[in-house]
Amino acid sequence: MEPVFRTLEIAAKLAVKATGTQVTYRGLEHIPASGGAVVAINHTGYVDFLPAALAATHRNRRMRFMIKAEMSEVKPVGWLIDHTGTITVDRQAGAGAYADGVASLRRGELVGVYPEATISRSFELKEFKTGAVRMALEAGVPIVPLIVWGAQRIWTKDHPKALGRKKIPVSVAVGEIIAPYGTTTELAATLRSEMTELLHAAQADYPQPPGAFWLPRRIGGAAPTPAEARSLDEAELAERVRRRADRE
Repeated sequence: MEPVFRTLEIAAKLAVKATGTQVTYRGLEHIPASGGAVVAINHTGYVDFLPAALAATHRNRRMRFMIKAEMSEVKPVGWLIDHTGTITVDRQAGAGAYADGVASLRRGELVGVYPEATISRSFELKEFKTGAVRMALEAGVPIVPLIVWGAQRIWTKDHPKALGRKKIPVSVAVGEIIAPYGTTTELAATLRSEMTELLHAAQADYPQPPGAFWLPRRIGGAAPTPAEARSLDEAELAERVRRRADRE
């Protein structure tokens, strides 16, 4: 029994109900009912973890997320991390988090991973890191591709939060499991292909108002192109490095 985790689950469901968020799920049967699995999730905003986690609860499972270590510096978040088995990733030295992730998988847990590592400003899939597939291969567990679409309308980079009772629809699509076979390169290519197909299907089934900030340019939205988004990411990283140097 994990009382903090259970409390968070209840709070998440209440938050969805209070805000009128309409979460629809497709492919929940692909989340294993037992045993370890890497759940690979696209990353479009700050709250896409929540519908992904709720998808797991529909299969009576809990998901251990891997998140950036800086989040533990926020006291309430740090306390929650300590009490929910969340795995923190130091982006300067990720070996410890990697080992913790593999250990969780071998214990039969679901581990939620963002292969893109950071939020995609273009709302397309960014270049993938290899950690998700390497963990699956080492632990001998499958990968479950999972797409969250619509949560970027609630809270994402460069745009005001849309909190409160906004009744924003959110779609969660889970793809068929990917067996942990082949090379890292082959498995990463398969994962990306599956997630791209899921993402495009989720977008096609969702409203597409022309010029919406939360829609990719490819389908008529006003989001940055992938190339423009890369430039923004690089500028943000450079500024972060500069501030760190000033503090030191």
